[in-house]
Amino acid sequence: MRAATRRRLLPLALPGATLSAFSGSLLAAEAGHSSVNMTRGVTEVSHAIYDLHMYTLWVCVAIGVVVFGVMFYSIFAHRKSKGAVAANFHESTTLEIAWTVVPFLILATFAAPATRTLLSIYNADEADLDVMITGYQWKWKYEYLDKGVSFFSALSTSPNEFNNIRNPDQAPKGEHYLLEVDEPLVIPAGKKVRFLVTAADVIHSWWVPQLAVKKDAIPGFVNETWTRVPEPGIYRGQCAELCGKDHGFMPIVVNVVPEAEFDGWLAKRKEEADAEKALMAQTFTMDELMARGESVYAKACASCHQPNGEGVPPAFPALKGSAIAMGPVEGHLDIVVNGKQATSMAAFGAQLNEVDLAAVITYERNAWGNNMGDMLQPIDVAKFKKAK
Repeated sequence: MRAATRRRLLPLALPGATLSAFSGSLLAAEAGHSSVNMTRGVTEVSHAIYDLHMYTLWVCVAIGVVVFGVMFYSIFAHRKSKGAVAANFHESTTLEIAWTVVPFLILATFAAPATRTLLSIYNADEADLDVMITGYQWKWKYEYLDKGVSFFSALSTSPNEFNNIRNPDQAPKGEHYLLEVDEPLVIPAGKKVRFLVTAADVIHSWWVPQLAVKKDAIPGFVNETWTRVPEPGIYRGQCAELCGKDHGFMPIVVNVVPEAEFDGWLAKRKEEADAEKALMAQTFTMDELMARGESVYAKACASCHQPNGEGVPPAFPALKGSAIAMGPVEGHLDIVVNGKQATSMAAFGAQLNEVDLAAVITYERNAWGNNMGDMLQPIDVAKFKKAK
């Protein structure tokens, strides 16, 4: 089992970089802008960045026109065929002052608006909401600080859309191919939201062009950024750091909703989180564990180890009849919770709660004819984590 979704079924012949470029063009088209220019975005900061970019561009164009105009005029008007003779001069004070002062003034015209924009970009003070964003290979975890709500967001594009690259008879690619997720980040419109960005494994980068937010997610560090979106809407982005072979399968969806709707959504998610916590102390029957475990396995494990547990050796080993699923329970629990270094097997200890971990391990040990008869309860997983 590994940190994967159905996206793993994409043929390896299509590299992540190609997919990122393809999806990037979709982002530009979705925003209604040319793919050769910046996205103007929807936030005040994004407008300031875009205006600074265009201002700088046109100043540079004007400088280029003047410089090349003088150069081409000089080449034409003072060419040798007209008898022009090059002037000989040395240490022109006027010229040296001019080529020192003029560039200084040009840079000053850039520095003032750039400084104002940078101060705005990095001013994350007095936020109305704090969200911790953690990058995993290859999904995002969102945690609403002091709200008791957290969840993972992973790619939800159908495997049939991947497979039609080689088989056109498969399902056609949807409108938001590779840019859709099972759980979007939800934030309130008109409120200042601070993002605390980090990573659990390798370097990622949380990037939503229309919000003018792009921040590296680095293991062991917490970077800070923010946004305030004036109007409700859905905004899409991607991981902008090459984080592994499935880099192109790590989209971001931000759903901006009215404040009242956000409050209702947050209250509902808080109730669900509280209900999950209440399950931690319960003892489940084998049927209950198997039913829940099958659901968890289908979402988190089946894309690598296959629904029938036979895997795709050697990259993704089989669980059916395996030494892990039919060996000591402690070993099985350890590899699911902590993962395995230098392999595709990710650590699920922080990605799944104790109930889901107990259920999926129970399922793997009793499905596909393994029939070990073992049952793990949430308390067993909690004790194992605490001991480690």
